Amino acid sequence: MNDYRTVDAQRPWAPIIAYSRATRRGDVIEVGGTSATAPDGNVLYPGDAYEQTKHVLSVMVAAIEELGGSPADVVRTRAFLTNVDDWEAVGQAHGEVFAKVYPASTFVEVSRLLLPGLVVEMEASAICLNTGA
Repeated sequence: MNDYRTVDAQRPWAPIIAYSRATRRGDVIEVGGTSATAPDGNVLYPGDAYEQTKHVLSVMVAAIEELGGSPADVVRTRAFLTNVDDWEAVGQAHGEVFAKVYPASTFVEVSRLLLPGLVVEMEASAICLNTGA
């Protein structure tokens, strides 16, 4: 399969950076850095790691599903936290989505994210063995 499909990031900075929310080539779906922002660029749930993570995961899952995958296809996630002490809140939200999947995961602390108020950003990789939508 040599097709290449994308999901629009729908954020003000996407055309400047030239990135998509997610891409699919063949069986591989990659979801780029996703944070808790609205399409207008405003930060959602400032400072709240759990609510931001729930939002991030809902955006990521929607992108994966748009490309023909599901949460069960996720093989790896990466979480970037501005305070690693938030790992339990982020982990709780992550576990609510991936409790039956157990993807390989990485949680790392970073000095800051794109906008003030953001405390978590995530990425995901999926292998989807169906042809997709």
